[in-house]
Amino acid sequence: MTQPGTTGGEPVAEPVRSDGEAATATAVVDAHGRLTGWSEGARRLLGYEEPEVTGLSAAVLLADEPPTGTLRSIIAGLRRWNGSVDLRHKDGRLVRVSLLAHRRERDPSGDGRGPEWLLVSPVARSRTEPEEDGLLGWSLTQSPCTTALYDTELRLLRANADMERVMGLTEAEMRGLRVSEIVLDAESRRTEDSMRRVLATGERQHLRAALQLSGDPRESLWSVTLAPVHDPDGMVRGVLLSAHNMTEEHLARQRLALVAEAGVRIGTTLDLTQTAQEMADVAVGQLADFVTVDLLPDIEDDQELRAMTLPSPVMLRRVANQSVLPGCPEAVVPLGTVAVYPNVSPAAEVLASGQPLIHEVTPAAVAKWESQAPDRAERVRRFGFHSVLAVPMRARGITLGVATFTRHRNPEPFTEDDLLLGQEITARAALSIDNARRFTRERTTSLTLQSSLLPQGHPRQPAVETASRYLPASAQAGVGGDWFDVIPLSGARVGLVVGDVVGHGIQASASMGRLRATVRTLADVDLPPDELMTHLDDLVDRLSAEGEDDAPGSAAADIGATCLYAVYDPVSRRCCVARAGHPAPALLIPGSEPFLLDLPAGPPLGLGGLPFESTEIELPEGSLLALYTDGLVEARGRDIDQGVDDLLKTLARAGSSLESTCDDVLQALLPDRAEDDVALLLARTKALDSGHVATWDVSPEPSEVARIRRSVTRQLQEWNLEEDAFVTELVVSELITNAIRYAEPPIELRLILDRNLICEVSDTSSTAPHLRRALTYDEGGRGLLLVAQLSRRWGTRHARRGKIIWAEQALSTGDAGPART
Repeated sequence: MTQPGTTGGEPVAEPVRSDGEAATATAVVDAHGRLTGWSEGARRLLGYEEPEVTGLSAAVLLADEPPTGTLRSIIAGLRRWNGSVDLRHKDGRLVRVSLLAHRRERDPSGDGRGPEWLLVSPVARSRTEPEEDGLLGWSLTQSPCTTALYDTELRLLRANADMERVMGLTEAEMRGLRVSEIVLDAESRRTEDSMRRVLATGERQHLRAALQLSGDPRESLWSVTLAPVHDPDGMVRGVLLSAHNMTEEHLARQRLALVAEAGVRIGTTLDLTQTAQEMADVAVGQLADFVTVDLLPDIEDDQELRAMTLPSPVMLRRVANQSVLPGCPEAVVPLGTVAVYPNVSPAAEVLASGQPLIHEVTPAAVAKWESQAPDRAERVRRFGFHSVLAVPMRARGITLGVATFTRHRNPEPFTEDDLLLGQEITARAALSIDNARRFTRERTTSLTLQSSLLPQGHPRQPAVETASRYLPASAQAGVGGDWFDVIPLSGARVGLVVGDVVGHGIQASASMGRLRATVRTLADVDLPPDELMTHLDDLVDRLSAEGEDDAPGSAAADIGATCLYAVYDPVSRRCCVARAGHPAPALLIPGSEPFLLDLPAGPPLGLGGLPFESTEIELPEGSLLALYTDGLVEARGRDIDQGVDDLLKTLARAGSSLESTCDDVLQALLPDRAEDDVALLLARTKALDSGHVATWDVSPEPSEVARIRRSVTRQLQEWNLEEDAFVTELVVSELITNAIRYAEPPIELRLILDRNLICEVSDTSSTAPHLRRALTYDEGGRGLLLVAQLSRRWGTRHARRGKIIWAEQALSTGDAGPART
């Protein structure tokens, strides 16, 4: 059944427009069975004029009553009906007609009268049978379908004009020959086998054949149908071959498949050079015999290249090439090299115009290139280049370079379809290359920023010997926010920090920088580890709130981090540690096996309102602390417990060199490139014995200042620091005097000797002194100013009871230390 036609408005009778249409009787019947349309052909068939029948029931035209029910019930639910009907002519005679009825819907916005029926029937034959037989023969000969008729011996009887065109032979020249004798191809034998099956079974056969026809430079693909020809008795008297050239459809499918393959194979990484090479690998063989990808030497400016700004001569850097020949012998420019491209070259032309082009390589063109690029002209002649397709590589409004496709093995020149295919592949590659370029730029910026924020070396510390490693994440993950730091503190102590900001990229690096600066600031005021973590938690909470206000719902609004902070005192050999959701450090004590410190985990930074706890332990001299981020022990395919176990095993073999130990740890835990950022900080503890520390209890009496001064002088003599005695006496006198005058006992003085001389005065008062500008006639107020001028640095740190005022002064001699006998 066929779908009935529709009209856009009220139904009208079919008008008679020609004698041809008058040869068809046409009538329109509405949903109630009334005639609403009547053609000239209908008048000729039954003799009624249109006014005589319009509005009448169609049943009045029937010679007999309908068999059952009404006409409406018979045709209800059908889309089309056909059959023979006996009608009554106006003169009373019986007319038997072949009737075809089409149901067609009215306009849905019409008057709701339902569908109508279009009835058609031929009026009379206008041609004789001999004429129709001639027409039938002509149709076979002139059919646009490639057709040939073979007898039962598979020899050609008839061939139409299209078969003659395809074969390049006339019907007379092919008559009596088999398929295998007309076309010398393996497919011919297979076609004859199928023809025999047609003769044997009387069933149609279908096959696809790829043929190299005479006079056709390329192979063509054909869809062939072999049909039996029966006589009136049903005997198979021949085979009709009908073939359709499917070459263009096949090529179109190949192009679509190549585009799909390009989508899968191009851009698998964020490496610019590899992406360009992937495009060349995809295109070679199927689209071109030799492919090159050349980029502008500097594509980092994000500036759109216009023809007016195109440099002359054009300079391009070769980043990828591929050939159907091993080793790419056609290439003149080595990979990675910047070369000059003449203005007449296809690459320079497409960059200047911004449009792709197809060039036929002619002797005149080669001669023109030879004067400017003789090496390229020589390769063109040697390999027989005959067709060039050049496509500019553009992405996001920026010109990146040019992709050039050439043919020398494939004899077919590039076509417009090839140009569209080249544009599609190049556009995909250009977008991937631009993504790689942008990622590389952001990654470089992030690495530079992160590197500038990390310690640039390890100055000698009196408390610890340190070594560190930082490994950025793989290119796929991007630069993260891991960091570490070694912070000199007062009293020869040292602060060790390691942290990890959640996320990757510039945002993570910038957040890491802010947290590192905050930790240094808080450490500088000598906050204990647990209090420092509380302040750091408040900062992360504020940063997240600020990010939410500036960009609600963005990644910048969510800042999460973990951190571990340890303070080691070489005098007491005690280490105080606190952490905020960070992995516990590993500890190796001389003479024992390494283990993880048992510390309260603490919540990650940014949760807010939760307490942090610190743990204090005593470390023997030479103990090794390993602080690290989770990227060291966590890896895809490896359990974190296994990573920790590998770390402890490696530390157990640690030698005297911390640098070598760092390398051993990374080699054992990260033999391949790290998927996440990794920060590793190793610290081996030192101790300052009694020969480097002197302590005095101070009575809260003014007379004590002189006694203490004398004791300090004797101690400096023992340490060979006579040249520094005058300055030290002044500093000690001012600090002791302030403590006696303003502080609360007990008061203690401690001298610590290492690279510098540190004076510390402790008391039980929590009030911290501060510098002030004394007026001309003030009797006091100049003591701390004098201390600040004579010392490298000074400050106050709070203890669990009271405070400690300290001053650090540089030594005038390098031969300081306990007196030698």
